[in-house]
Amino acid sequence: MTAPALDPANPFAHPSSLPYGLPDFTSIRFEHYRPALLAGMAQERDEVEAIATDPHPPTVENTLVALERAGAVLERVAAVVYNQLSADASPELEALEEEIAPLLSAHSDAIHLDTRLFARVDALHAAAESGELVLDEQDAWLLERVHTDFVLSGVHLDEAGKERLRELNSRITTLDAAFGRTLLAATNAAALVLTDASELDGLSAQEIAAAAQSAKDHGVAGWWIELANTTSQPLLTSLNRRDVRERLFRASAERGAGGEHDTRPILLEMVRLRAERAQLLGFAHHAAATVADETAGSAQAVADMLARLAPAAAANARREQERLQVELERDHPGARLEPWDWAYYAERVQRAERSLDDSVLRPYLELERVLVDGVFEAAHRLYGLSFVERPELPGYAPGVRVFEVLDADGSGLGLFVADYFTRDSKRGGAWMNSFVDQNQLLGQRPVVINNANVPRPAPGEPALLSWDFVITLFHEFGHALHGLLSDVRYPSRSGTSVPRDFVEYPSQVNEMWAWDREVLASFARHHETGEPMPAAWLDTLLAARADGQGFATTEYLAAALLDQAWHRLAPDEVPTDVEDVQAFEARALAAAGLDLPAVPPRYRTTYFSHVFGGGYSAGYYAYIWSEVLDADTVEWFAENGGLSRANGDTFRTRLLGRGGSVDPLGAFRDLRGRDPQIDPLLVRRALDGAAR
Repeated sequence: MTAPALDPANPFAHPSSLPYGLPDFTSIRFEHYRPALLAGMAQERDEVEAIATDPHPPTVENTLVALERAGAVLERVAAVVYNQLSADASPELEALEEEIAPLLSAHSDAIHLDTRLFARVDALHAAAESGELVLDEQDAWLLERVHTDFVLSGVHLDEAGKERLRELNSRITTLDAAFGRTLLAATNAAALVLTDASELDGLSAQEIAAAAQSAKDHGVAGWWIELANTTSQPLLTSLNRRDVRERLFRASAERGAGGEHDTRPILLEMVRLRAERAQLLGFAHHAAATVADETAGSAQAVADMLARLAPAAAANARREQERLQVELERDHPGARLEPWDWAYYAERVQRAERSLDDSVLRPYLELERVLVDGVFEAAHRLYGLSFVERPELPGYAPGVRVFEVLDADGSGLGLFVADYFTRDSKRGGAWMNSFVDQNQLLGQRPVVINNANVPRPAPGEPALLSWDFVITLFHEFGHALHGLLSDVRYPSRSGTSVPRDFVEYPSQVNEMWAWDREVLASFARHHETGEPMPAAWLDTLLAARADGQGFATTEYLAAALLDQAWHRLAPDEVPTDVEDVQAFEARALAAAGLDLPAVPPRYRTTYFSHVFGGGYSAGYYAYIWSEVLDADTVEWFAENGGLSRANGDTFRTRLLGRGGSVDPLGAFRDLRGRDPQIDPLLVRRALDGAAR
């Protein structure tokens, strides 16, 4: 890699002078990205070359630590570029991604396929295994991870194999980026535009105002209904007209399945190339290659767990469907319950049986109060953290907020960046990113971001949340805490740098505090009067927690099994005709016993961004796998007194703070005193009848 030296005036040429290294978005312009990326790759290649050709025998310092120090410029610019691509993309940025993605893939391959570099790592690994080299826990785990990364990246292949691997990696990276761009365009194009006020029947005044404002923003008359990234859409719970619900559902479920923004050619080629790459690396299929470096251990272990849970989940969903069918026939005699009916009648049943639904909850769930008096308050009670908004620190887009996070002793811990509202340039869903990863080696403190897609209210109106959005805020902040509370030596082991099927565990644990009575009483207050949610409602909300688990578990498992089905194929088993995508999907769901027409997968193949445009390929099972740890940990908190500083400090010290610097399951055992048990998950998900 050759590139001209980076202009010192480029903001990425040196660490940001802003607090905690927050990128200076007042200085960063689009034209800074490309030269910084090219120069960053060139610089890192020079640094790696110096390590590989070092005439001195390999040591932790001149090999492992040197690798950790390499690539500072590339790390700075890539963190910003990829955050922008997910949170505030532009055609120019997407074109740059198309150009740069294969270069970054080649750059990574140049490092991980370098036999000289691996020889140094391998020598250290052999010395450690023989006992000749004695390392502390963090150095030993770093060595193990680096060695494994080289092996799984194909360093043992012959030259012909390496060349084919480079070609595959480059093309797969390009396809991954293309899927994300195409899906974003498909989702924007599929937005539902309503022109008759009667079609809005059932929506709240705030929802109607937000849809009107969105239509105005898009230059159309009427009301603009944006799509969430999931199959089911939030407004399906409240739209009274069945024909409008059907239109909204079909707009969601048919995304990417034809037309100008067809994702099928991209995903089929991606599946085929991933399968070929897995076989080249010595695995039966991509699912086996993926899980080789996860805590699950084997693709068979994943398959066994999903197969164990699916029958009980489907049985629960069928029982729920029978109840909803009765309600549907009150309105439409002889009609069959369809997927666009489920959320609507589930809400009606809950309203009848619990005297509670989202429409009465929303006025008590205002975004700012949920954030400050809920999410932040729980973190304060558990970990002693305080949050001070820093409006003078720049965000990367209008409406992005920056908070300084102070530790219990008042010292600065890091920055939390909040970007909660939807925009056309933002991909769907919710996620956590980081601009700076905590580490002791370079003396860096964390800067983490939470993104979500809360519909933007009309000017002057409050952002009132559904309960699902409340859970999302707590979940994503669990990821943020994993980054903020990290206390590790090396950058590559910081925070959420853990196996994919472990990374969701801390975030799922943090969801429990949304249900905590003390925390609920703090944030569930009427947005106009400040009156707390009635105590009886809190009781009902907590009692209703297990409602709908049949649907929720089945739609999730259907997506997880669909992911596995695509990624357990050999190259010659992948369909070649885009018209076969939906047929393959139907066969896979039928084989798993999850072909329930009224309960479609949480994500259909054509818009399954987790696995075709994100980092969860053959790994979407991670949510339920991590939930085993989560449910077990919730019991640990309960056994030890719940929401307290003592429990928070223990969880921080033994698990969150250790990031990826130690064996993750070892950290869990250190916390729990034993291996994880599945029983708490089975009870939570109403799957007690699953075979034991």
